[in-house]
Amino acid sequence: MRTKKLIVLLMAMVFTLGVAGLGFSAQEVKGTVLKIAGDKLTIQDSKGKEQTVKVKDMESLKEIKVGDMVSVKDGKVTKESS
Repeated sequence: MRTKKLIVLLMAMVFTLGVAGLGFSAQEVKGTVLKIAGDKLTIQDSKGKEQTVKVKDMESLKEIKVGDMVSVKDGKVTKESS
């Protein structure tokens, strides 16, 4: 009986952590494009931190070049006005 409770508790914890992880994946990244490699952009934010993000909308990458200010949320790139 004790093992059964432990398994249920463990499954509840795994589910909770999995759902919490989904919330973090929808964060918005803003900054200057440092590198474009296929469907990935390397962006440097205002604090100097570099992040590589995967772009879902490849059509929007045609307008983006290194040095542009962009915003990426949920895989969608938006060019920011300077």
